[in-house]
Amino acid sequence: MDVLSEILDGMRSDGIVTGRFTLSAPWGFVKDPVNGANFRIATDNPFWISVRDAPPVLIQPGDLILLPHGDEHKMMSSVDVRLHHFDLMVMELGIIPDITRPLAFCAGGGGAVTDMYTGILLFREARRNAVLSALPDLIHIRAEEINVSSWFTSTLKCFVEESMSCQIGWNFAAARLADLLLLHVLRIYLQRSEDSDLGWLRGLRDPKIGDSLMLMHRQPQRDWTVSTLASEVAMSRSRFDARFRELVGESPISFLTTHRMHLASEYLAAGNCRIGEVADKVGYASEKSFTRAFRRWAGVPPRTYLRQQDKTRQATAPH
Repeated sequence: MDVLSEILDGMRSDGIVTGRFTLSAPWGFVKDPVNGANFRIATDNPFWISVRDAPPVLIQPGDLILLPHGDEHKMMSSVDVRLHHFDLMVMELGIIPDITRPLAFCAGGGGAVTDMYTGILLFREARRNAVLSALPDLIHIRAEEINVSSWFTSTLKCFVEESMSCQIGWNFAAARLADLLLLHVLRIYLQRSEDSDLGWLRGLRDPKIGDSLMLMHRQPQRDWTVSTLASEVAMSRSRFDARFRELVGESPISFLTTHRMHLASEYLAAGNCRIGEVADKVGYASEKSFTRAFRRWAGVPPRTYLRQQDKTRQATAPH
């Protein structure tokens, strides 16, 4: 398995919210932050997007944008339009959002139409996700980059069709297709970006550091040290440690701990393992030492985290 696939192997989303917005100029709205990654692609006419307080970026028809952190953002037909709050606008249209069905509506002033398809990939602990946290606030993939790959184009088409069809199994199919789109967006981003823009993902470009990252992802329960990792990739301990810090931006053990904690949060949220079992799965010899490490990472001990996840599942369960 290649390194990027290995790193992304456990990064499946927990669900997806999809929608189609038919927007006629002038239009503009502010969207609140979400705990996930936002996809947007539109046809017919361009639009502008501004993530948080960044300057607006012009998005052409057929371009795909990804907001890896689900930040608050503004979208508009032109930079001088009046902006509405997205949730209030939907309420005024008499629509009650339902995460089990796509959100579809028409809005705007009756001018040139932008037909926008959207998907929000939901991730637990999205802000702490090692891959997502290394990405910029906005990734802009231009239409000509998408069209280079017939696979990407066909997958994108299937995603749109599945997300709006509401046929049996549509939500599962759309979520898996969106996972594939996320992989392809990351591949394009990694290929075209300068090292200085990639954060710890720089390490994937180095064969030996990439192999060490893969080993930690593949065997998080192993009693890794800097020496054993260096030995596995045929480097001296000092050279490996220096090269890892240079590319990844932190020590190998710090990176491993973060990865273990993210895995632990997934196990805990799934509700299938006792805390002692989770500790063993992520490489801790005792529940006590795991609890200390998890509390430093999450701000709460595992039992409190479990209760919080139970409340979240109950609040988001379809009624």
